[in-house]
Amino acid sequence: MKQRFDVLIVGAGHAGAQAAIMLRQSKYEGSVALLGDEPELPYERPPLSKDYLAGDKSFERILIRPEAFWTERAVTLLPGRRVVSVDPAAHSVTTADGETIGYGKLIWAAGGAARRLPCPGGDLAGVHTVRTRADVDRMLGELAGVSRVVVIGGGYIGLEAAAVLTKFGKSVTLLEALDRVLARVAGEALSRFYEAEHRAHGVDVRLGVGVTALEGEGGRVTGVRLADGSLLPADMVIVGIGIVPEVGPLLAAGAEGGNGVVVDSRCRTSLADVFAVGDCALHVNRFAGGTEMRVESVQNANDQASVAAKIIAGIDAEYDAVPWFWSNQYDLRLQTIGLSTGHDATVVRGDPAARSFSVVYLKAGRVVALDCVNATKDYVQGRKLVLDGAVVAPAQLADAAVPLKDLAGPA
Repeated sequence: MKQRFDVLIVGAGHAGAQAAIMLRQSKYEGSVALLGDEPELPYERPPLSKDYLAGDKSFERILIRPEAFWTERAVTLLPGRRVVSVDPAAHSVTTADGETIGYGKLIWAAGGAARRLPCPGGDLAGVHTVRTRADVDRMLGELAGVSRVVVIGGGYIGLEAAAVLTKFGKSVTLLEALDRVLARVAGEALSRFYEAEHRAHGVDVRLGVGVTALEGEGGRVTGVRLADGSLLPADMVIVGIGIVPEVGPLLAAGAEGGNGVVVDSRCRTSLADVFAVGDCALHVNRFAGGTEMRVESVQNANDQASVAAKIIAGIDAEYDAVPWFWSNQYDLRLQTIGLSTGHDATVVRGDPAARSFSVVYLKAGRVVALDCVNATKDYVQGRKLVLDGAVVAPAQLADAAVPLKDLAGPA
């Protein structure tokens, strides 16, 4: 074993970087290494489908920290390595090139891989996902010769990519298998608003559409075959249908899990001295009614990483943070607080036609989440309603003239 670190962090995205940062902020003095499978310094992921794709931000501007930061804090960066197995008894990991690295504590922050399209043609040239810098650079390298783009998946990644490519003057068709976009994460009012916005910007939004194959010539995609037999011509296809959590090595080592690796409130897995944080961590979330779930967000990545780092540094902590998310599309800024999963009622606050409104989600009469479109005050003030599980009359919530802070209980 050539190398051993007191803390080895696997995954150099938001969660991994934050774990290293918090260890040093918590005065942890042991050796720390941050291992990632990309050749890059740790960088922010959300701008990939927004500012970076659009060319509004250079790669240097989306770095989480400059290189000197890691050197100054004695964090060893191990880029371009992929862990393929974990030996919990020996406290070591093995990389794809056969290197064995030892650890005292292991923080698994490997996130997930973009889900591939499960149909013929998914591996053709011109078919892209949006998960890494290299993914987006490949897309940008091809765009000059592209006029027709098909986006498969009506979640945030697909919608954000569609918005940027439409700005570039491309002909964009967006396909969603369900009967509305954002169906897994938002209520119908928000879905219909975004469908209308994208159509107004020229995107051909098609709902309830199945894809049976991608077709090509000379190894490059030329079209998307739909379930009804029709063929959509395409010079480029972007697939945004979620991620598969990268937990295979942990599960193979005996960790409890399945769709992610199970962690407790202190981000500990069932393996001794092994923590998991971020997109791949399956945890009980009280903002989802105490159900087990993975939360794919920068907030969750940072907050769980901070908990794991504090525990390792000898500071007690538990994960109990309210989830939040955001999405930029055209001139629309969506900010979400809470989890609308399982809601049984919604209240629209403000006028969607004015392009500034909020959707308040209720469950058993309590406020559980808000989606706020160009309505930052509602987002900021609605946080307390979600944290408190406040019971507020729908008519009061619907009155946009009344600030949400006036509906919250005492501070």
